[in-house]
Amino acid sequence: MRIALPDGPLYAYSGGRPFDPARPTVLFIHGVLNDHSVWILQSRYLAHHGYNALAIDLPGHGRSGGTAPASVQEAAASVHALLDALGIERAALVGHSWGSLIALQASAEAPARISHLALVGSAYPMRVAPALLQLASDEPLQAIERINQYSHSRLASGPTVLGPGTWLRGSARALMRRVLASNAQTNLLQRGFTACDRYDQGLQALQRLSRPVLFILGKLDQMTPPKAAQSLIDAAPAGSRVLRLEAGHALMSEAPDAVLQGLREYLAQP
Repeated sequence: MRIALPDGPLYAYSGGRPFDPARPTVLFIHGVLNDHSVWILQSRYLAHHGYNALAIDLPGHGRSGGTAPASVQEAAASVHALLDALGIERAALVGHSWGSLIALQASAEAPARISHLALVGSAYPMRVAPALLQLASDEPLQAIERINQYSHSRLASGPTVLGPGTWLRGSARALMRRVLASNAQTNLLQRGFTACDRYDQGLQALQRLSRPVLFILGKLDQMTPPKAAQSLIDAAPAGSRVLRLEAGHALMSEAPDAVLQGLREYLAQP
């Protein structure tokens, strides 16, 4: 579905189900140079089990129009604009990597509006190595190759990911190339990485929250190592939970069942 926003239409994958205002809503936010499809397994399940599942393409990415956000705050503004456009009073936010920072910032800006917050593959500060930032600027296709080496802990998928033996690095590389090509005016890789690197409001954002947060981290993650999320974990509200999985940064495809189970249990909490 496409939602009309002031800056342009925003695409949201709804799991094949129409939006129902009577259902609780879960909004999924992707990371740098990704799109809604990274949440395909989790979002589709929830859409068919009692939730509105909205996995978005951020502005200027994939099927969404508008200007690609240059900061976490700009991206968070698009989240609130989407909720306003659909008349959603409260929603759960689930974000991966850059998307986790966006979800965190959006939650802090309107805590009463967010029922749950799940941060997947998160870190704070989310620094990007200067050499990788430069490569993203000068040779984004080469940067994509390096990112995929760091993002996956295995070459092929298990039996629940699209099909046994699916080439995870190859499919992720194809996705990143496709998203990069979706915006001819902006280097989405450089812009997203710069936004991650410059975001400095993470701890202040957590201090504005009172509801428990779910952290889902990959034990084998080389992009956002689990220890890099410790400052967020230490500052999280009482009752927050940390789920550590045998996976790399691409948790949603490397450990889809475990990610989904963690989300199901968390979302079931009032």
